[in-house]
Amino acid sequence: MESLKRHFIKNKMIKEKIISAYELMADKYNELIDHKPHNAYYDRPNTLQLLPPDVKGKTILDAACGPGKYAEILISKGATVKGFDISPKMIALAIKRNNSKGEFFVHDFSNHFSMVEDNSCDIVLCALALQYIEDWTFTIKEFYRVLKNSGTLVISIEHPFNDYIFFKSNKYFDIEHVKCTWKGFGQPIEVNSFRRSLGECISPLTDNGFYIDKLVEPKPTKEFEQLDPRHYKELNEFPAFLCIRAIKKKENSIE
Repeated sequence: MESLKRHFIKNKMIKEKIISAYELMADKYNELIDHKPHNAYYDRPNTLQLLPPDVKGKTILDAACGPGKYAEILISKGATVKGFDISPKMIALAIKRNNSKGEFFVHDFSNHFSMVEDNSCDIVLCALALQYIEDWTFTIKEFYRVLKNSGTLVISIEHPFNDYIFFKSNKYFDIEHVKCTWKGFGQPIEVNSFRRSLGECISPLTDNGFYIDKLVEPKPTKEFEQLDPRHYKELNEFPAFLCIRAIKKKENSIE
């Protein structure tokens, strides 16, 4: 019991650090999001290609929406978007970016999505955020709950192989608390997250009502090369992110 209490307190402290980091970088993040290479010319094009080509009339949940860039793109294509983020500043920026179109609210996706009804979404999008929680199980179950039968879940995450190398881990199969300093959003900011194996990225989906429809180890677009040739070369040799499309099984078909 005492060890569980210590673990809970530690995770609470890590979460507070994650929120603080994003509150600090929010304005600069929003300022750069349209053209920052890793976002605009690596994550977004590869993640968006996993969504249906026509999202007009679709209801989309943008989980951990940040400053609302994905929502902006999807709303412009005729989708109805609900977005939430753990950072109040990010939500304020998302509302401003989208001119009060869409519905945005502050929420921690490791808690029950009380604002989203069962079987109400055609698509759930979660870009570069799941690394901020240690155990994905509850969150994936919530994605399952809010999706309609045969609904689509699209996630992008940090590639587990790249993280293993970057963080100089020697415990591949463990879920590890890791941290690094980001220097691309103004002042240097320490960012805490959790590194995990490929299996720990896949099994929470397949164990909780989804099947994997497509997995993409992305490559950067040509626009990336013009802005950051060094990382363009590196990302064409080894991936930093991983994009997954999963489909919700019909509720009566889960074994």
